Amino acid sequence: MRNKQLGVTALGWLILLTPFAIVGYAGVRLLPLYLNYMKVTRAMDQAGGELKINGGAGVVGIRAAIDKHFEIDMVDYPTINDFKITRDGTVWVVEVNYDDEAPLFGNISLHVNFHKLVKMGGGD
Repeated sequence: MRNKQLGVTALGWLILLTPFAIVGYAGVRLLPLYLNYMKVTRAMDQAGGELKINGGAGVVGIRAAIDKHFEIDMVDYPTINDFKITRDGTVWVVEVNYDDEAPLFGNISLHVNFHKLVKMGGGD
């Protein structure tokens, strides 16, 4: 009597696990980009908190506060010049929109667009 084979062969496992390995590797490559984005958002939020405590500031004060946090957290990209700071009534609107890339395989890379908008209370 012939026995039926149960289970997956080594080649079958290789074919099944390859997509999971690629997705896992892509996640590892994207992790530094998202950690940097979290530093940027934390710097913007902390700068907004400082301005509320200090009674608000102008564009120069907002840029200086964010730049100070960038130096502490060692954020190189985006630069403070990539921020758009506008006034909406009595509130300052600080917005950053930047792209970043992580190499994946050879000439294939992952492109990510980050956007953050923070409203900072203040006024003169």
